[in-house]
Amino acid sequence: MSLQSTDQIADLITRIRNAILVGKREVSVPTSKLKVAVAEGLKKAHFIEDVKVEDGKPRGTLTIIINAEGENAKITEIAKVSKPGRRVYAGADELPKIKSGRGIVLVSTSKGIMSGEEARKNRLGGEILVKVY
Repeated sequence: MSLQSTDQIADLITRIRNAILVGKREVSVPTSKLKVAVAEGLKKAHFIEDVKVEDGKPRGTLTIIINAEGENAKITEIAKVSKPGRRVYAGADELPKIKSGRGIVLVSTSKGIMSGEEARKNRLGGEILVKVY
């Protein structure tokens, strides 16, 4: 058993970014609730095509379909905002707008992971995890 202290989200978005750069349509990563929540947030905002979770021992697989056949990836840039050494928090009123609203931030709130827009509507602040456009 290996003890890992890696940043799960940083690993996930690096894999997505690398897959887009080499023109892959999908990427598979070991699953976790946090990764699934981030992937679902990206899907809800229409930045990725689909999310599939397969159960397995000792850990399942999360497959992210980045784009449909014959389409280009909708993600131009994806970056981790809050890092283990420097967490970034914002209140509901301070949540950033990305590229004049064309992009999103994913925020970890007390009600789960949601886009900055949803968090603003629900008057929730939290840790800013990822910014995408």
